[in-house]
Amino acid sequence: MSIDPAVYARLLEIADQLPKVPGIGKIEIADGQIVMMMSPVKRHELAVLRLSRQLNAQLPTTHPGHIAYHGADLQDAGLGRLRNPDLMVFPEATLEGEQRAVLPHEVLLVVEIVSKSNPENDYHDKVRDYSAMGIPFYLLVDPRTGTGVVHSEPGYESREKFAFGDTIAVGPWTLDTGSLLTYA
Repeated sequence: MSIDPAVYARLLEIADQLPKVPGIGKIEIADGQIVMMMSPVKRHELAVLRLSRQLNAQLPTTHPGHIAYHGADLQDAGLGRLRNPDLMVFPEATLEGEQRAVLPHEVLLVVEIVSKSNPENDYHDKVRDYSAMGIPFYLLVDPRTGTGVVHSEPGYESREKFAFGDTIAVGPWTLDTGSLLTYA
């Protein structure tokens, strides 16, 4: 599952030097490869916004000092992984640091909104990676089908499925999925 640290370091160098290409939203590193992700569609981004608002409203009570944020990379150099989740919950102070990415031990929740173009990545590869990183909760939201899955530790053995419209528990948080839209 992990790759040689020198290979991973070289992949990071290459990724940092890639030109910005219109339509390419994120660059990730997984399985010894640089993966260029397409820019998300509007309903994908709307789901991220609506879920982050709900989480940020609850975090002052459940985890003071934490935020639900959508712009940071997640890196596990030991596994040779650089991911850019759609949304993560971690301490706000993490953004003050000098490191290039959020580290897995800082993250309480990762959220991925399934893309139209590469759903296998979210359903298989990221389940494996986020579990291996030790992230307690992984919320998978699929606007293609109007469904989702709450994965929880250990090893994401617990998988609670839901349909858009359900109110779900994700660890200490409660999320109303009624405002999520399917892809047109």
